[in-house]
Amino acid sequence: MTSTRPAAAAPAPFTGDAQPYQGGDPYADYRTTGFPFTDLPDLADRRLGAGVIAANDEFFAERENLLKPEPAEFEPGRFGHKGKIMDGWETRRRRGAGADAPHPAAADHDWALVRLGAPGVVRGIVVDTAHFRGNYPRAVSVEGACVDGAPSPEDLLAGEAEWTTLVPRTDIGGHAANGFAVQEQRRFTHLRVNQHPDGGIARLRVHGEVVPDPRWLKALGTFDVVALENGGAVQDASDRFYSPPTNTILPGRSRQMDDGWETRRRRDTGNDWIRYALAAQSRIRAVEIDTGYLKGNSAGWAALWGRDGEIGAWLELLPRTRLEPDTPHRFLLGEEGPAVTHVRLDIFPDGGIARLRLHGSPTPEGLRGLEERYDRLGGA
Repeated sequence: MTSTRPAAAAPAPFTGDAQPYQGGDPYADYRTTGFPFTDLPDLADRRLGAGVIAANDEFFAERENLLKPEPAEFEPGRFGHKGKIMDGWETRRRRGAGADAPHPAAADHDWALVRLGAPGVVRGIVVDTAHFRGNYPRAVSVEGACVDGAPSPEDLLAGEAEWTTLVPRTDIGGHAANGFAVQEQRRFTHLRVNQHPDGGIARLRVHGEVVPDPRWLKALGTFDVVALENGGAVQDASDRFYSPPTNTILPGRSRQMDDGWETRRRRDTGNDWIRYALAAQSRIRAVEIDTGYLKGNSAGWAALWGRDGEIGAWLELLPRTRLEPDTPHRFLLGEEGPAVTHVRLDIFPDGGIARLRLHGSPTPEGLRGLEERYDRLGGA
C-alpha cells in the first residue's frame, strides 16, 4: 500500500567513547533514545531471509552477528586466541602505509554487504554499538542498491550496481544506539555498511516499508495478502505491551510465546485489536488464525473485519469465533467476498495470537496499484 508517513526528523547522534565497563549491568550506561521509525518492520530481519553476504574483514567477530534478533550480550571474561570475543561484527585495527605514515588514510574503511530479507523503502537505520565502548568505528556510512535476483558479492562490487547514499559519513558513539532517518524514496534490495576506518558494530536494524515485486505476486495468483514479505503491514494496534503486533505477519510458525502478539490483561469490558493494510486491494478466500505457544493467555474469541480504503465502512468477514489455545484455526470465506484494502482483527477480551494468514488474490485494480508503486520506486 502507498505510504503517507511524514518525513522522519533526524535523530540527535551520539558521539565519543563510553566509559570502560565497571561491572554490574552492562546496559546500565547504554546510550539510546526513541526513534520515530522503529515501529516499522526491520527489513534486515533474518526471519525474512536477510543475510550479511560478505565483509572485507571480520578478524575479531563474525559479520553474521549484525543481524541477530536479540540484543547484543557481553561476557567480560570471554577471550579467545585472537582477543576479546564480542557479540557483533569487529574488524582488526587498520594501520597506515609505513613508519612515516602510521595512521589509516582518510579513505580507508571496512565494509559489509547486507541482503535485505524484504526489499523496500528504508525509513530509518540503527547502527548499534552496544558494548563497543572504545573499539567502535569513528564514523559510519550506509549505501543502498536495487539489484533483484540473487546477486553474488562480486556482482554487487563489480561497479555495475548503482549505489545510493542513505547515511552519509557521520561520527557515531560507542555503546549506543545510533539512529539515522533516511529520506530516499526508492526501493532497495541490498545495503553496504561502511565503518571508518575500522572497529565494531553490534547490531544493524533497517526499518522501512516492504515493496514486493508485483511480477512474482501475479505469478502466484493466490497468496497471503497480509504477509509482511508480500507487502502487508500493521497500521495500528490497541496494545503492544508484551510483543509487537508485526510478529503476527512474519514468515513461518511461531517458535515460542513472545514470537507472537500478546497484550496485557484487561480489567475493563473492552477488547484488543490489530489493524492491517493489505499488500493490495484483494478478495480474501481463507483465513488462518494461529495461537501457537499461547496456552494460558491466548485470545478467547476473534472476529475479522474488512474495508475498502482508509475510511470505508467495516464489513464483517469472519464473525466472532471461539479460539483454542496453542492451535492453528482455518476458516473458508468463499470465492466472492468483498474487495478490501484493510482488515481489523478483534480479539476478546485480551490475550494474543501467534500468526494471521489471509489467503486471497489482488483485484485488477489492486494489481495495477502494485505495479505503479514498484515502477515509481525504481524496481529493478
